[in-house]
Amino acid sequence: MEERLSAAGGELAASIRAGVATVTLDRPKALNALSYGMIRGLADWLDAWEGDERVQTIVLRGAGDKAFCAGGDVRALHASITGSGGAVHRDFFEVEYALDFRIHTYPKPIVAIIDGIVMGGGMGLAQGAALRLVGERTRMAMPETLIGMFPDVGGTYFLSRCPGELGTYLGLVGPTIHAADAIYCGLADAYVGAPAPLEPTLAALRPAIDHHFSHDRVSYILASLENESAPAWRDWAVRTREALDKRSPTLLAVTLEALRRAAAMPLEDCFRMELDLVRAAIAHGDLVEGIRAQIIDKDGRPRWNPERIEQVTRLAVESFFAPREPATSHPLARLGGSRANPRAGARFNRLP
Repeated sequence: MEERLSAAGGELAASIRAGVATVTLDRPKALNALSYGMIRGLADWLDAWEGDERVQTIVLRGAGDKAFCAGGDVRALHASITGSGGAVHRDFFEVEYALDFRIHTYPKPIVAIIDGIVMGGGMGLAQGAALRLVGERTRMAMPETLIGMFPDVGGTYFLSRCPGELGTYLGLVGPTIHAADAIYCGLADAYVGAPAPLEPTLAALRPAIDHHFSHDRVSYILASLENESAPAWRDWAVRTREALDKRSPTLLAVTLEALRRAAAMPLEDCFRMELDLVRAAIAHGDLVEGIRAQIIDKDGRPRWNPERIEQVTRLAVESFFAPREPATSHPLARLGGSRANPRAGARFNRLP
């Protein structure tokens, strides 16, 4: 007998059958972008299913054939921040990060079927799953710096644990990768379907990526790319430099600092750091401006503050990481408590 559930006004659906709860992110016209109701509803279901003997395994999937989940509802976020759509953003990230941590530490196996596009918030759901399945249509990215943001939803944690400097490259530049590269980067576990996956394209670029993205300042990375002379990597270096020039200089610097710090931090501390960073990003202004330029007005001409990486001071970067309340009062202070799974994030062992 099958039980069917619905939440978030129909944007979230579930069925329970033969011990498996299959959750469908059901906003196909929006590429299954996450609304506040969706993350709230999924969090409630996970709480209910933890002690439900009828549910032994949970499967996460996206409706339609285009996307698993293209991230958070950025338009709604912009409206909330600018005051034209309530103040949902004040709670959204806190609930979302707690949900993502919950998935990482959940006592029952969760399977993510990453079919189609997966970005941002979709990566937050998928990366904590016990089994992450990709296929021919998988298109994966963490493109947050393009809108004046940093790779959040646990991105500082799982990107900082990719082999070599692949995570630094993915976090700063935000390229779209396919199934083979997702597996190569440690961001997926297995390929499902036909045809067989192609060889990972990042493998050939790995020496160049590890060389250029090993620096601890964005200006040094840009200079290194500018000086690339090897014929095999010169065109890639030019394209990569051009891509970085379009990103928020401040959030590039913040992203690099966050990835370096996160490499030595436990999962729960990464989420707490990310919540502090997102509040700082909202206050700074580049996030609102980036969403305006890329999503709302679509003019592709963000007015970053400041405009150049050379103008970003160390003091400005450090201000993003400044504590905003005592540790015991942090909204995510309870992460890592009694319900934390000691195996959380165990798959993310940084490789040489």
